[in-house]
Amino acid sequence: MRTTRLLLRSGLTLAAAAAFPAWLAGPSAALSGISVSTIGTTVSVVTSACTQNNGSWGNASLLNSGQTAFAQGRQVALAGTTVSQSAAWSGVSPGTYTVVVVCSNGGTAGTQSVIVSSSAAAPTTSSTTRSDAPARGVMGGLGGAARDYGPLTLGIGAALVGSGVIATGWYLRKRSKPYRL
Repeated sequence: MRTTRLLLRSGLTLAAAAAFPAWLAGPSAALSGISVSTIGTTVSVVTSACTQNNGSWGNASLLNSGQTAFAQGRQVALAGTTVSQSAAWSGVSPGTYTVVVVCSNGGTAGTQSVIVSSSAAAPTTSSTTRSDAPARGVMGGLGGAARDYGPLTLGIGAALVGSGVIATGWYLRKRSKPYRL
């Protein structure tokens, strides 16, 4: 019975340790199905989730903060290949927007918020754009929502997680041995 509990406990610990790096990495564009970026006053979206149906890949819509339905936004048809489809809007005024992509089969490929700033100095995305007073509140998320960490910080975090897994395994191994005099 003790061995069964120990195996169950160590199995759960190893499963949690295996899932932790994926959770630590945070969300990616693959989770939402789309990738949105801005360069100056141009907003663009790229996806690979849509398939061509009757000569159409689908549509993308750019919604401002007052719009809630796909049909209310500025709609653009997706163009591309079987590998990648894209759409773009130019002359977008500064503010917070939501990009929604609907494939030709009616399924939603993804939804993502983006902030368009007045300066055209550098490309930005919603995960790395910082604003003093966002119009729709803070866009929260897992890891990196407020700051983009570099490889050194991620390496140190991975080393800490790895050492924790090793220490847990060592501790459980020591506890599983029978007491000897």
